[in-house]
Amino acid sequence: MNNSEDIIILAIESSCDDTSCAVLHNDVVLSNVTAGQAIHQQYGGVIPELASRDHQKNIVPVADAALKKAGVNLSQISAIAFTRGPGLSGSLLVGTSFAKSMALALDIPLIEVNHMQGHILAHFIKEKTEPHLSPSFPFLCLTVSGGHTQIVKVTNHLEFELLAETEDDAVGEAFDKAAKIIGLPYPGGPLIDKYARQGNPGRFKFPMPNLPGQRYSFSGIKTAFLYFIRDHVAQDPHFIENNLNDICASYQHHLVSYLLKNLKAVARETGIKQIAIAGGVSANSGLRGQLSSLSQKEGWTCFIPKFEYCTDNAAMIGITAYYKYLKSDFTDLSVTPLARFSI
Repeated sequence: MNNSEDIIILAIESSCDDTSCAVLHNDVVLSNVTAGQAIHQQYGGVIPELASRDHQKNIVPVADAALKKAGVNLSQISAIAFTRGPGLSGSLLVGTSFAKSMALALDIPLIEVNHMQGHILAHFIKEKTEPHLSPSFPFLCLTVSGGHTQIVKVTNHLEFELLAETEDDAVGEAFDKAAKIIGLPYPGGPLIDKYARQGNPGRFKFPMPNLPGQRYSFSGIKTAFLYFIRDHVAQDPHFIENNLNDICASYQHHLVSYLLKNLKAVARETGIKQIAIAGGVSANSGLRGQLSSLSQKEGWTCFIPKFEYCTDNAAMIGITAYYKYLKSDFTDLSVTPLARFSI
């Protein structure tokens, strides 16, 4: 086994529709290669069976590219890490099977990683050429993606406490569903962000849920948006095209304000002022801007990940595996993927 100064991990992420492999030397990322799947755009969302088939096509060339970019050969790898869940069962199975096969062939440890823990620990990824700042413990992390919306208390690299989450849909799904309603292609969340930058965020109003315990709910907001568009289009068939920027700006501002309202409440309850965001929606410019403003008002120290570590990527799986490696927290070849996997 390599000593703690020379740990090289090959990490694999395949929870949804991105096939990603990364190589880390200790906590420094050497490569992070991702292959997307454009096929889902024509269906307006991810088709699980098609996703798993494309993972099978992509995983070997992506892993090979990551190793070559890192300048690492198979004999140097200390451990294989993979996303066990949560995610799509078929997609997870491809990554899990590949990781198990490589660990068996190379006779090296196998490390399972919770996808959501990976998003949070992306804040600890270091790069060779850039200075790095990480949150200090304990900190709160708002994890926001197409499948999850959570507020998590992080006490150390491997200790997480779920303080609040959504009762139904995730905020990323609320973005994509609204985009579909107004005729934007999948994935629609980034397009709403794009048009929102040119619009008036205060022009249109939507309902604000108020659940106990700072829990989230987005199903009612989505329904209200659907009826809002339906009613206005009935009066003016050109309503969407004539007001697209303001519609996007107002809806995005509402979702972000809702996210941060509950985050502020939890931060005040816990007294924690180290605040981070993670997950695909953490790339949203509205969230980044409003969080920065709120941080100044609340006296928070705010941590926002680089764009490439917001969406699904293997570097975040690798950094989580690094801390598990230090604890000799390995798994065996009987491990199976988990579509549902609590943090």
